[in-house]
Amino acid sequence: MDRRDLLRAAVALPLLRAALPDAALAQSYPARNITMIVPFPAGGQADLAARPVAQALERVLGKPVIVDNRAGGGGGSVGNAAAARAEPDGYTLLMTLSSLAVLPEADRLFDRPVAYEVAQFMPIARVLADPTLLAVPASAPWKTAQDFVEDAKKRPGQITYGSSGPYGTLHVAMEMFANSAGIKLLHVPFRGAGPALTAILGGTVQAIAAAPGTLKPQVDDGKLRVLGNCGAQRIASFPDVPTFQELGYKDVEFYIWAGLFAQSSLPAPIATRLREAMAEVMKSPDVLKAFETSGSLVAYQDAPAFSEFVAVDSARLIAAVKKIGKVE
Repeated sequence: MDRRDLLRAAVALPLLRAALPDAALAQSYPARNITMIVPFPAGGQADLAARPVAQALERVLGKPVIVDNRAGGGGGSVGNAAAARAEPDGYTLLMTLSSLAVLPEADRLFDRPVAYEVAQFMPIARVLADPTLLAVPASAPWKTAQDFVEDAKKRPGQITYGSSGPYGTLHVAMEMFANSAGIKLLHVPFRGAGPALTAILGGTVQAIAAAPGTLKPQVDDGKLRVLGNCGAQRIASFPDVPTFQELGYKDVEFYIWAGLFAQSSLPAPIATRLREAMAEVMKSPDVLKAFETSGSLVAYQDAPAFSEFVAVDSARLIAAVKKIGKVE
């Protein structure tokens, strides 16, 4: 070996040594159980997304992935904050909804301590992205969205609707529609979409804005009726339901997406391992079937595209929150 070869080897050796820990870290992960925090009770969109994904991720990674429904606070703030504070080692993940960006803004609106910041999270993969749908009991007198609006204008503040909590996805979607329609509704917050759904089925509230996967079983059973779609286009699971934009409410556009996040300081090798695992998970026949059965089709995005999507969607939702203003 001549001198130039020796110099090249000497330069390369530190780089090789620096790369070894990363390679070893990627190969050793995971070494134990992984917790996937869902900041809502069972039965809502985040839970619907988490359970089939956790099962498939467990098969891919070879270690148990435990779904932890950690509800509390408005719109999932307690679970989101718990995930933000967790050790950035890949063993605490977060499956959450579009309210992730809204809740810190709501804290600022009320001059409350901010529970967490979106910058504390690293997007790993988007799982679902469904338009929110307006649903009422099948026994309700409203057959169309126009019926609903006309009645609400006659009785301002008397028609109740349930949500997953103040400034959560269901609340913001309904207030976006109400503002566009020029109506006043009575907001009744719950601890998640699951309890809100139970409330409308039990007659406690008269309306709800929720994801297709949450509503479809109840509609199929003849318990609920869907009046309108907050998306820009109709969807396959409810092809006869018009969008609010079709009905003349041009500024109503809201999607209840679910995505997997880790902490922003997660080591790159573990982030890469999780991204690769999620790419495999989202092709799993079991996951595809579970989502299709629920009425929510897979809307997978890898981290770069998902990060860009979150930024654009969050800006729209934060603007909606500022328009809603302070509500309890």
